[in-house]
Amino acid sequence: MKNSRWLRVAALGMVLVLPAACGGGSDGGKPDAAWHSGQPSAAGPASGSPAAASPSAPAGKPVHVRLFQGDGSTWGVGMPIIAYLSAKITDGKDFAAATAVTVNGEPAQGAWYFQRSAIYKGYPLEAHYRTEKYWPAHAKIRMDMAVQGKPAGPGLVFDNSLTLDMSTGAANISRVDGKAERMIVTSDGKQVFSFPVSLGKASTPTFSGTKVVMEKDRVQRMVGPGYDVKVPWSVRITNSGEFVHSASWNGGNIGQRSTSHGCTNLRDADAQKFFGFAQVGDVTVYTRTGGPTMPSWDGYGDWNLSWSTWQAGGVVPTT
Repeated sequence: MKNSRWLRVAALGMVLVLPAACGGGSDGGKPDAAWHSGQPSAAGPASGSPAAASPSAPAGKPVHVRLFQGDGSTWGVGMPIIAYLSAKITDGKDFAAATAVTVNGEPAQGAWYFQRSAIYKGYPLEAHYRTEKYWPAHAKIRMDMAVQGKPAGPGLVFDNSLTLDMSTGAANISRVDGKAERMIVTSDGKQVFSFPVSLGKASTPTFSGTKVVMEKDRVQRMVGPGYDVKVPWSVRITNSGEFVHSASWNGGNIGQRSTSHGCTNLRDADAQKFFGFAQVGDVTVYTRTGGPTMPSWDGYGDWNLSWSTWQAGGVVPTT
């Protein structure tokens, strides 16, 4: 048996996330369990409450902001800060200007990029914050988002301010070469694993480009035409269904040729090692896969956009 059906979906510029190609649902971020309101800033209201009325505050429909990350959390160096907005704002200039981020106490030179969200009900827009390069390893990151009372476009106003304190772990970087059928994994610059792999076949090639670990499941249900199986040691790297996972059924091809429907097949023992090692936010870089570059919206594909494109703000202008 090969991997389950691999899907890539985009229509008229709208993001549409379907059940995962290698199985399971499309809730890459586990919204009900994982997202957080963040901490209200010292000057802001309690999380979830509307901003207090002020004679100088602009009037308009309230826009609430929630954060994916929570205080005290630790992530891989490729993980963007993610904010979800309760309305489709039309102007991100004040949102960007009111955000201050420091890394180990030093100002970070980062930027927000806005895109449509199809994951969180009631929050149709999401914004990702990153710097030009990955975060440094073992760093302390602080964000102050003093947006309460700021305009978000005509008739829209932010109703809360938030802060966030998070950390990064080791700089775990995996490099997957589709021609060599090999995955080299490093941590803080030192090689820790070298695994043979089998990637997507010619008709269903694996995305190239930089992907970020989104979640891990000890057993992931994978459903497709003619099969419904539970696959161990599954590490999700796209919303549309690419995983790094065990594929005992494909053992004869692993390290020899690419025959999957887009996922990265590992031997069972190797998949278990990678599962135990990987953390959400870790970076995986794919080259020579025969496939197109992963779209930025298909999970955390942020690093596949140039820095100049990122700074422009995406679907909402920030400059």
